[in-house]
Amino acid sequence: MSTNLPTSETSPANLVDTAAARPFAVDTRTSMLPDVAADAAPLVEGKLNRVGMSGIEVAIRLRDSSGEMMRIPARVDAYVSLDDPEVKGIHMSRLYLSLQDSLDAEFGRAQIETILQRFLATHSDISATSYVCFRYEQMIRRESLLSDHSAWRSYPVKIEAWSNGGKTTYRVHVRLTYSSACPCSAALARQLLQQQFEEQFYGHQWLATATVLNWLGSNETLMAVPHSQRSHADITIELDGDRSDLPIDELITRTEAALNTAVQAAVKRTDEQEFARLNGENLMFCEDAARRLKNAVDAMDGIVDYRIQASHFESLHPHDAVAIVTKGVSGGLSA
Repeated sequence: MSTNLPTSETSPANLVDTAAARPFAVDTRTSMLPDVAADAAPLVEGKLNRVGMSGIEVAIRLRDSSGEMMRIPARVDAYVSLDDPEVKGIHMSRLYLSLQDSLDAEFGRAQIETILQRFLATHSDISATSYVCFRYEQMIRRESLLSDHSAWRSYPVKIEAWSNGGKTTYRVHVRLTYSSACPCSAALARQLLQQQFEEQFYGHQWLATATVLNWLGSNETLMAVPHSQRSHADITIELDGDRSDLPIDELITRTEAALNTAVQAAVKRTDEQEFARLNGENLMFCEDAARRLKNAVDAMDGIVDYRIQASHFESLHPHDAVAIVTKGVSGGLSA
């Protein structure tokens, strides 16, 4: 029968206090963890303009065009400057946690200002400049051109902000998608139609209205179709201190109205016909589109600077047609 008595190997007399046997051992559960960024010197000294993270996954609280609050996914770039040349690195976890702790508020300039100041507060001894950039899709409900329908459109948006010396600078970037019908192609197509009309009715002294209408509605008039292309307008504006908002909806609405050929959401045949009519009324090269967009942005209040790029993705060529215009005041938005 086993008596469960301790053997010589397990008896109290033979048990060894491991900690006592290793008087120089460190208990990693309670000791300070190493901080290489703070404790180590850089191999090469020097200041850095921005250090941080890009593409951080977050969810922001944003109001849609109807005023309803919703959470939408976004990607964030977060940086601070490294102004002390003898410091090895920043504390990126501080930026990450400061960002995440600030996202319960409604997205806007007040929230962004809080984030920038928290970035600086967590690196007050080594950083004088903080930067944040949000990228997300702005959802706006759009009515059909003629039919009684509506649907959501999404617009890529980028918000940049940086704080330096107590001043915060904001830039808003949006991308529009629109149709651009080529004026040259339309003129060439009209010429072919004229030639076909002349061949069809040469020598006629007079023509009944019905005859012309029937001819116009036949396949004989489809001698040529002007080409159109889906196009992008990339618009960046820099705001002055008089604006306390982020005028995303205003910027999109004004510039789309200037072009008058924004791509549609819900479309019935009557809407498609109206869209074709609008394209015919608004024939434009990329130069025309850029000028229209410039005039629309010039009419906005509180805009310090801007950069506008109209890119037409040619259906005739394998390359794109591009026009760029800037206000050129701040120097940071040059072509």
